[in-house]
Amino acid sequence: MERLVSLSSATLAPLREDLRLHEAAPDKDGAPAWSIQDPVTNRFFRIGWLEFECLLRWPGQPSQMAEDIGSTTPLAPDPEQIEAFAHFLERHRLLRPTLQGVDRLATQGAETGWQHWRWWLHHYLFIRIPLVRPERWLTSVLPLVRPLLSPTGLALILSGCVMGMVLVARQWDSFTHSVVESFTLAGLSGFLLALVISKIGHELGHALVATHFGVRVSHMGMAFVVLWPMLYTDTSEAWKLRSHRQRLAVSAAGMTVEMALAGLATLAWALLTDGPLRQAMLYLATTGWVLSLALNASPFMRFDGYFILSDILDFPNLHDRSAALARTWLRRTLLGWSEPDPEPLSPTWRRALIAFALATWIYRAVIFLAIAIAVYLLFFKVLGIFLFGVEVVWFILRPLWSEFSVWRARASETGKRRRYWSRFLALLLLILFIIPWPFDIDGPGVARTQRQQNIFAPFPARVAALHPPGQVKTGSVLVFFEAPDLEARGLRTFATIEALNQRLTGLAVEDSGRDLRRATSERLNEQLAETQALRDEGGRLQVSAEFEGVWLDVDPSLAPGSWVDNKTQIGILVDPRQWIVDAYIEQRQIDRLQVGASARFRADRHWRSVAAKVIDIDTTRNIQLADAMLDARHGGSIATQSGERPEQPVETLYRVRLALEEPLTERHETRGRVRIEGQNQSMAWELLKRVAAVVIRESGF
Repeated sequence: MERLVSLSSATLAPLREDLRLHEAAPDKDGAPAWSIQDPVTNRFFRIGWLEFECLLRWPGQPSQMAEDIGSTTPLAPDPEQIEAFAHFLERHRLLRPTLQGVDRLATQGAETGWQHWRWWLHHYLFIRIPLVRPERWLTSVLPLVRPLLSPTGLALILSGCVMGMVLVARQWDSFTHSVVESFTLAGLSGFLLALVISKIGHELGHALVATHFGVRVSHMGMAFVVLWPMLYTDTSEAWKLRSHRQRLAVSAAGMTVEMALAGLATLAWALLTDGPLRQAMLYLATTGWVLSLALNASPFMRFDGYFILSDILDFPNLHDRSAALARTWLRRTLLGWSEPDPEPLSPTWRRALIAFALATWIYRAVIFLAIAIAVYLLFFKVLGIFLFGVEVVWFILRPLWSEFSVWRARASETGKRRRYWSRFLALLLLILFIIPWPFDIDGPGVARTQRQQNIFAPFPARVAALHPPGQVKTGSVLVFFEAPDLEARGLRTFATIEALNQRLTGLAVEDSGRDLRRATSERLNEQLAETQALRDEGGRLQVSAEFEGVWLDVDPSLAPGSWVDNKTQIGILVDPRQWIVDAYIEQRQIDRLQVGASARFRADRHWRSVAAKVIDIDTTRNIQLADAMLDARHGGSIATQSGERPEQPVETLYRVRLALEEPLTERHETRGRVRIEGQNQSMAWELLKRVAAVVIRESGF
């Protein structure tokens, strides 16, 4: 970094003349605070009492400034604190640059301009485009909407929203049915238009409330987050407001407007009759507030939720200050450093902020990884791989490397015992990561009786007799059918046979009937074969139990005389003493299974599991899902293809058959989960297999 002092003197570089200083709300401990405004970038930097005293004596020599502040105020700074503040000012370009600084800023400006590759590398994820400067228009419109900001206006809006929710609760079935019916191409267009209207109202809420409190809205525009358009409003000057309640009102205005729009649209939907206007109110009532809560309410990213939480707690720079506390806590806990907290806080506040910082890091790691995957899928493969790597390195690995660099640079501060323990724990974790561990394999499955007989009519026929549901013996007649057409064909065939026999008897005494006797004999044989075929068909009309079991699922509407086709199931005979389970296991897990492995099956909505054994493992992938109840469209957990092959699983699955060691209390097929004892495997090998599978799957260009 360029030195802030000249070679001939220790005088600090002067401040920029265009900076503005605003008095801010006091800190939570009552200490005074101020904000430095950079009018060029429209950024605000909050400073405390010591920094303010430094600015009063700026420029000067750090040692003299520290001595003067110590003699005229209760503060007792040292020159290093003042130099650190000077570095802060220089890092944010708040000091007047020297000749060398001008050259360096010019170089940095060239590297950060849009013509440079660094600009595109850092900004393709998030680009802001200012579109309008609405200050004059907001000032003219504010008197029209100011009544809505009064207590009476807010009370009326809240009453309307509550009334709308009460009325919709009384028509809930109709409301949900209307929402489901809206999932069409035209309906999605309506939801998109409602989303645009809701988001415009969101940004106008921020802008109008900020203008109401005297905050200048410099511009409004559109931002692109991974090429997804989002409206935004620049209310950065809200930091001029001394009251954190006013800042909270500005931060919460956008979500409040969206919720109010949704609530009033709900009321309008409940009061209107069917028609286009009612449908439009449905779109407004169900779109904006859901996305607003899902995206803006999170305090872990710098969206509305973060600023709302920061203003509620009256704790500016919540992310940075909590992260600094968490880093200090990690260094003390893991490395044993005697590093003081960045700022004095009560134990309760300290624990809460550390927990918040840790949650923020985890949340952001997940979000950044999801964005990296989205970028990879959005662009063509070569560029997607490059941008995926950039995202992971820049947003996930770079912060980790930065902290590890601090640990390495200050390794001497770590005691020998702590270093030994750290190395021992690292080695132990590595060993635990490498050695094979027993891991159970989980998957969905369907349990059914091992022996079952599904009863159908052999062909369209009439029910003559039907066995009542219950226990049956082997050979018991379950159902007897009648086929009048079959009987008629039998009578016709019998009559034909009688006639042919008589004809043959007459031809036997005629010398000239040899050829005719041969033809008649052939026809008689055909009719006899037809008779045998009819007897075989008639034998199928009586369906008997193939084994002893329970006869169930008999259609109660069936009675003697009812006609059925050959696709209608009459009932099912099951043997409840022996059960099997057909489970579906992912491809990456199948090589860890073997016949004879122990397992357990737990039916849905049951707490008790049943022991089982693996008896068969398919060697080829499952092309068609035979058990429809496992399909995600029917409440199962297996996603299937849409389109021409709706029953083909999306993932590569293998069927594994298990035999239960004791029968279930159910009598029907039941869905559940299986846990199979797999062969021991190390977490390192599992991770390597997953990475290799992804690389192989995505390696085609």
